[in-house]
Amino acid sequence: MPTIESLRTKISSVQDLQSVVKTMKALAAVSIRQYQKAVESLADYNRTLEMGLQIVLRQRYFSEQHAILTSVINHQTKSNSVGAIIFGSDQGLCGQFNEQIASYSVEKLEQLQIKPENRLIAAIGARVVAPLEAQGQTIAAKFSLPSAVSGITSMVQEILLTIEQWRSLAAGRSPSQQQIEQIILFYNQSLSGASYHPHTLHLLPVDFNWLQNLQRQPWPSPVLPTFTMDENQLFSGLIREYLFISLYRAFAESLASENASRLASMQAAEKNIEERLSELNADYRRLRQSSITAELLDIVAGFEALTKK
Repeated sequence: MPTIESLRTKISSVQDLQSVVKTMKALAAVSIRQYQKAVESLADYNRTLEMGLQIVLRQRYFSEQHAILTSVINHQTKSNSVGAIIFGSDQGLCGQFNEQIASYSVEKLEQLQIKPENRLIAAIGARVVAPLEAQGQTIAAKFSLPSAVSGITSMVQEILLTIEQWRSLAAGRSPSQQQIEQIILFYNQSLSGASYHPHTLHLLPVDFNWLQNLQRQPWPSPVLPTFTMDENQLFSGLIREYLFISLYRAFAESLASENASRLASMQAAEKNIEERLSELNADYRRLRQSSITAELLDIVAGFEALTKK
């Protein structure tokens, strides 16, 4: 049977844990907003990028290169080799965040009928490696997650270098295997509040239908901008910016989702701690009352014994 002192120790320990959980809950809520603001800040930049692509595509470049682009995309679509970039977390206490995205990405790769030997997988976040390896996936590259918004840019540049290496080199691959043409991102996309859902983005090849839709959209003003630099260079530069924005958004969305999952876990933990603390306080009060009652009975019994003598 627990003593009063042991119950006091337990209550003090649970209260300390409650303070830690409340602090982590507050930090997760602040971090969610921080990364959501980063995603929102991309909206204007992305709109400017699309308008730049729209101007380039309205020039003769698009019509002359239509056949070439179509043949390239058809070739890329037939490629059976895929580079998959899967976003997880570096820190724990975020529920089933890593297990969910690992299962989702493997399931999607199976649906695309990509054989395991034709997959190059990059895991972003140390915690997602184990769930992927548990499902029989081989990790070709591992990256850490930035601890703040300011660190996303350098990580995006590092991922872009890795993608370039994948597309230009085929080290260790058999002659029958094609070089990497398809790049797919798998990450959790943040929703309103503390909710999120897994998301797939086909980064490369660039969606040709999306380019066609941009080319056909009406220009918002009667004055059409012009440019003087080479069309090919400008188009390539805009596509590189598109890749940068897509990866930046994936980082920010995944980090916001991670903190949303952590917030939900901390809320559940806080509820369990409050219930446990209530039970311990009830036991403490009951044991304390029993102790007081026993002391009073001893006093009364002693008084009656003295009175009888």
